[in-house]
Amino acid sequence: MSERITFTLHELISAVDAHADAVLRARYGVSFNHFQFLAILADVEPSDMTALAACLGITKAGVSKRVPALVADGWIASEPGRGRSILLSLTSKGAALVRDAGAVLEQEFTDLLGHPALADDPIDASRLNRQLVALTTLVQQQQEKP
Repeated sequence: MSERITFTLHELISAVDAHADAVLRARYGVSFNHFQFLAILADVEPSDMTALAACLGITKAGVSKRVPALVADGWIASEPGRGRSILLSLTSKGAALVRDAGAVLEQEFTDLLGHPALADDPIDASRLNRQLVALTTLVQQQQEKP
């Protein structure tokens, strides 16, 4: 572990992603990347590929490559949008995964925050989340500056 917050945050994010991936693969047979795609779509559906790509932080081509398999496997539905755009939304199967697996992950990480190993320096989950949201907003605002 590092004494530098930038490295510590990176290590934490990597560990959280790896743990989430392991839980999702064991319980639902999907990767964290798969779940994250669906969970973000759930927040913005219906969405065209360009808007979804922006939310995911990937290219439109990256979304376009994944869509056919997700449609074929019954996770998402696509329909014509305005002009040449395609609107994406979750199927009932996709919505159930986001709801059920999302609840499991939320509980997994909430339980970790209350772990006895942290008893000497307890973490207030609600406060931590508010602080992380505020920090994320500030970082995003810095990226928008010319």
